[in-house]
Amino acid sequence: MDNPQYLREGVEELAAHYKDILTLLGEDVEREGLQKTPIRVARAMQALTRGYFQDPEATLKEAMFAEEYNQMVIVKDIDFYSMCEHHMLPFFGKVHIAYIPNGYITGLSKIPRVVDIFSHRLQVQERLTQQIKDCIENTLHPMGVMVVVEAEHMCMQMRGVEKQHSVTTTSAFSGAFNQAKTREEFMNLIK
Repeated sequence: MDNPQYLREGVEELAAHYKDILTLLGEDVEREGLQKTPIRVARAMQALTRGYFQDPEATLKEAMFAEEYNQMVIVKDIDFYSMCEHHMLPFFGKVHIAYIPNGYITGLSKIPRVVDIFSHRLQVQERLTQQIKDCIENTLHPMGVMVVVEAEHMCMQMRGVEKQHSVTTTSAFSGAFNQAKTREEFMNLIK
């Protein structure tokens, strides 16, 4: 069942467009299996793009605490699913995040929530990686942030080059992670 909190105004209009798309693809939208497909797809797309209506910085601030801890904090293996903006096909994988606090920490559950917010928008992996880093950096003002995203792209596997099992890795870092030694420590810890 769809989660109604993700449904927004315009779902019926969106469904009408999906009905037209199915017709243009040569389908009979009155066929039993397709009668409810346009509304299902409209609801699914609203859920998959709910990140446009959520504030990732506010999410971090909800559980932001003064703390003198100044060693690396790592949250790794955060599962994510997103939609490629070029073909509107899924890409998915894992996000690994580290930050070195500078007077403030955030609740550990807030880090994966930031990933969810940005991944629930039409995306490219490179921007997703940068947006996560920038959000943590701009909100917590840590001594450094590093984000590594590893993903499989259905637009590469289902169409185009059709290369199965290929993984794309992107990274973004700042502050203390500009030092090769700190980056290497993080990379060793996430292996």
